[in-house]
Amino acid sequence: MSSALLEARPANVTGTKKTRPRVGAWLIQACVWGMVLLWTIPTIGLLVTSIRPQDDIYTSGWWTVLRAPFDMRQYTLENYQTVLFSEGMLTSFVNTLAVTIPAVVIPLFIASFAAYGFAWVRFPGSNVLFYLFVAMLVVPLQVAFIPIIRIFTDLGISNTFLSAWIVHAGFSMPIALLILRNYIASLPQELIEAARVDGASHWTIYTRIVLPLSWPAIAAFGVFHFLWVWNDFLVNLVFLGASPDVEVMTVNLQSLMTNRGQDFNILAAGAFITMVVPVAVFLFLQRYFVRGLLAGSTKG
Repeated sequence: MSSALLEARPANVTGTKKTRPRVGAWLIQACVWGMVLLWTIPTIGLLVTSIRPQDDIYTSGWWTVLRAPFDMRQYTLENYQTVLFSEGMLTSFVNTLAVTIPAVVIPLFIASFAAYGFAWVRFPGSNVLFYLFVAMLVVPLQVAFIPIIRIFTDLGISNTFLSAWIVHAGFSMPIALLILRNYIASLPQELIEAARVDGASHWTIYTRIVLPLSWPAIAAFGVFHFLWVWNDFLVNLVFLGASPDVEVMTVNLQSLMTNRGQDFNILAAGAFITMVVPVAVFLFLQRYFVRGLLAGSTKG
């Protein structure tokens, strides 16, 4: 009897060790799905509210459509037509693209080229200059509003897209330089040295070696900066204003809240339109975004 018990113990212990990881994995998956559900429910509610008639919104909750989700009589696209054409959201959408795309591309190009210089081009004072650039991260954007506005007014570029591009690109340059320089500096030194031995110039090394290998870090910062510029309200309001010619979506949405604060269907449609592009950009660049965040965490 005792020998049988001794022989059975290792099997039970082994079974317990195999079971615990499975239970832990199921628990982690349940927590993840729970978090996804909690974050998704408000978005679903916003989407459903944006396609419901105004009278239905005031008389019942958005979840009531789940009783018959395929009943098309309870949905309408009139809210989006009103927001896009009557409230000027379509023009604001185009203006937001006109502000965001250059404001993201400009710092990415300049910072990536400067990061290559700081990482692989040796010149006197390079480290001091790099630390000075990074130290600009501690300067709040709001502190520079008044002097920048005065300079732009003297130059005659206030309330133009150019002013927004300069501000967004300039204040994102330190963090872009920090991220890209650290990533580019971690590239294999053998690649750079082999290119130099073959007679490649700095521009050739940058465009054909460094830039393709740095795409994960560039995409990671690009996603972060795109979301920041796209959702920005203060900078765009200060440097562009609320003129219909240059008004962006966040400023337009704030005007909707002021003028049509009780029309929840209109506000929901406008808010959902502002979400579409950032979500699409994040989903499209998701794999590069994760690779950029994990860059340098492992070797080999």
